[in-house]
Amino acid sequence: MSELRNSEAPISTITYDRNELDAPTNNIYEAISIVSKRANQINGDIKKELIEKLEEFATYTDSLEEVFENKEQIEVSKFYERLPKPHAIAIEEWLNDKIYYRNTEKE
Repeated sequence: MSELRNSEAPISTITYDRNELDAPTNNIYEAISIVSKRANQINGDIKKELIEKLEEFATYTDSLEEVFENKEQIEVSKFYERLPKPHAIAIEEWLNDKIYYRNTEKE
């Protein structure tokens, strides 16, 4: 997960060159499919890690009316909100040839 924290992916929306995105596959739909599958994997990893971190600070009470503001939980949540979005990380990995893929139909 540390490589996702050090990602150079943009935090805001940017425009990509379509030809650059589909260059490895020569098919924009196949490229988007590969990137979207990787983005789903990244999202799952981030979600799992966030839940694990928040569980460390969880306080359980018998009363549903009691709500505690836990500063550690808020800071952890804010950190994860500032990370680049999973699709931006996946596109960055794709453009830097960090995603392994294969087309089983061509084999």
